[in-house]
Amino acid sequence: MTKAISAWAACAAMALSFAATPALADVFTKEELIKVNKEAAGGGKGTLMGEYAFTRDKALKDQAIKEISWLTLKPGDSIGYHKHTTNEDTYIIISGRGTFKDKDGKDIAVKAGDVTIVRKNESHGLANTGTEPLVFVDVIAEQ
Repeated sequence: MTKAISAWAACAAMALSFAATPALADVFTKEELIKVNKEAAGGGKGTLMGEYAFTRDKALKDQAIKEISWLTLKPGDSIGYHKHTTNEDTYIIISGRGTFKDKDGKDIAVKAGDVTIVRKNESHGLANTGTEPLVFVDVIAEQ
């Protein structure tokens, strides 16, 4: 019985120590996001509306994720075809429809649930070709 109680006590102490350990994750609430709109982003047209957890100038050197944001393009607006020379960029389409121009310059229709990735030294662009706002999460990472 004593061994069982000792084992239980050790497990309980371990659980309490985990509970007392501060979380090593960041949370950026919707209310805290940094609102930044960019005109003619990447040489595109219209306004790229953004809500950023943090921007590239705030990321630390050893952090792979350099920028993460909710972005919105109104119908007819676009992000121009541009090259990423030092980082990679991923779009996760949340709602709306658009056309993604890939690294080879090929236009590909995108919709909610689609994920696009451009690697270092590749180019891409995105246009809202639909009738509703094109909303997507943008994650920029660097090795």
